[in-house]
Amino acid sequence: MLKSLEFFFELPIMANVAILELNRNCAKTVEEIVKLERKIFPKHESLASFFHDELKKKNSGLLYLHVDGELAGYVMYSWPSSLYASITKLAVKEQYRGQGHGETLLKAAVEKCRTRKVSRIMLHVDPLRIPAVNLYKKYGFLVDTLIQGYYSSDRNAYRMYLDFDSS
Repeated sequence: MLKSLEFFFELPIMANVAILELNRNCAKTVEEIVKLERKIFPKHESLASFFHDELKKKNSGLLYLHVDGELAGYVMYSWPSSLYASITKLAVKEQYRGQGHGETLLKAAVEKCRTRKVSRIMLHVDPLRIPAVNLYKKYGFLVDTLIQGYYSSDRNAYRMYLDFDSS
């Protein structure tokens, strides 16, 4: 279970891995995340140009993962309404992929969204990103629909969702 201290918490996963919630005043970390965002996502999919504006919103959050003190990945989420939350980005540096870090970030984001008492989490993912699609399915996300041309005229997206029980 995650414990939050306003904008900062640390959850030890292993001796050298920690998940942190972004302190909105931490400019160095934001710049590292923006740099990673630009490297991983095509320009038209990147939030890099308005990342700072996204983080100023009171209904959004960002968790990032450090391995041996180095940024390994991050997940951004928001809760646009009291009914649902959205995972807007999940990225892991190439050298850290396949080691469970994406899974760790996803689980942490789902738990943070769950604390908002929403009944659903939604996300969009390129169907060609098979490891990502499989990760979301592993955690119970279901494909709602295929959206043609979501990312660009020749790149589609699955809209996926995870419903929480009402109990």
